[in-house]
Amino acid sequence: MNRLFLPAGHAVEHALHGLVLSHPALLRLNEDPLYVAARERHPGRRVGLVSGGGSGHEPLHTGFVGVGMLDAAVPGRIFASPHNRQVLEASRDAAGEEGVLHIVKNYTGDRINFGIAAERLRADGIPVRRVLIDDDLATESDETATGRRGTGATVLVEKLLGGAADTGLGLDELAALGTQFAAASRSIAVASRAQTSPSRAGEAFQLPDGTLEYGVGIHGERAAATLEHPGFERLVDRMTHQLLGSLPQATGPVLLLVNGLGATTLLELQAIHARVTGLLEERGLGVAGRLVGTFVPALDMSGFSLTLTALREDWHAYWNAPALTPAFPATESTR
Repeated sequence: MNRLFLPAGHAVEHALHGLVLSHPALLRLNEDPLYVAARERHPGRRVGLVSGGGSGHEPLHTGFVGVGMLDAAVPGRIFASPHNRQVLEASRDAAGEEGVLHIVKNYTGDRINFGIAAERLRADGIPVRRVLIDDDLATESDETATGRRGTGATVLVEKLLGGAADTGLGLDELAALGTQFAAASRSIAVASRAQTSPSRAGEAFQLPDGTLEYGVGIHGERAAATLEHPGFERLVDRMTHQLLGSLPQATGPVLLLVNGLGATTLLELQAIHARVTGLLEERGLGVAGRLVGTFVPALDMSGFSLTLTALREDWHAYWNAPALTPAFPATESTR
């Protein structure tokens, strides 16, 4: 049975109409080509920020368009890259006096289509740079030709870059900062049930009872390992220790994202949040900012991901800078 309540045909367009109707003071919708843009931006911002990717991960990216974060977001079809024409026109719309910065998750289709758009922008005389998000530990292997996938860290990088852009930094400065933000971030995800396939009834893949897909992707990519469920504490501990072992310079405060993959309840996510926070405190690591909820789902997958970003002292102001978008909550700082 298909569990998804989606209209037949043009589901993405219908959903974006609903989003903009819900937030008319923040967003405007461009229908051809399809993208969402912010109605306002900070007066000090000189560079437009544009991101995007396949649909099915809402609120990523369209829910983070608005003051203090993205100037435009480009949605593809479900789990499919947006077309380069969408990226091109959204970038022309969003570009500031010093150009536009693309925030791109590390997937082949996204890289190709944002790359084609960037070439055309440069031909039009619009400066453009790219920040590549590649945080997923599950694909950190010499055997993975494409490198780490881009997943939950995208939200944290978009917020940090939004705060930085509002200080008036130029394109090269923002591109360098964004690369540093991404390099300081790592994620890992697990699932106990696959997402519903939008093209056919039923789950995209089957898991035996009592097992977990450890290292699952946000498009339902199978993990390298299917494990017997080790229990709540052992699972969360394993994920947290793996992140800390791979996180560059994890000696000070961190940003923490506890992210639901679509069908995971807030009751579960907050319990996970408490456990991870305790483990970080045991390591002497404070949590400078935290997000708990569903921010980068894989449609209705049952699972969750953890993301940590090692926060430099001079990045705190970017995280705590004001933002007003449909989906980004007020952040809590321990500082």
